[in-house]
Amino acid sequence: MDAWMSWLVVAGVVVIIELFTGTFYLLMISIGLLAGAFAAIGGLGTELQMIAAAIVGALATLALHKSKYGWREAKDASRDPNVNMDIGQRITVQQWQDQGNGKFTARAMYRGAMWDVELQHSAGYAGVYIIEEIQGSRLMVRPS
Repeated sequence: MDAWMSWLVVAGVVVIIELFTGTFYLLMISIGLLAGAFAAIGGLGTELQMIAAAIVGALATLALHKSKYGWREAKDASRDPNVNMDIGQRITVQQWQDQGNGKFTARAMYRGAMWDVELQHSAGYAGVYIIEEIQGSRLMVRPS
């Protein structure tokens, strides 16, 4: 079997493994293996084929990593509206208690239950507020 065929067989095996794992990183490695196959078709030596496969695979993996489909930082679930449907919802607060240092707390009805509500770095006036974060049974809000 020619060298280019070996490169294509290995690339095909890596693509099959990628289908089972669901990661695009193995797909980027298989692109590097395809570059090794093209280097073999071009008549380059084994060392240059391996270098071409390594460089193209590494660059493709780095490009994927830097793209929007690559590794993402873990988001704080208490602030993520995709995890908690209450983030971004409105709540009406009737009265605030000043706790000092710019911190205000209240009890307010939200979704049929009484919740502890906390407002920081703003004066607490009765009105409508937006839920920014949930910490246990405490709603962290900001003025709307």
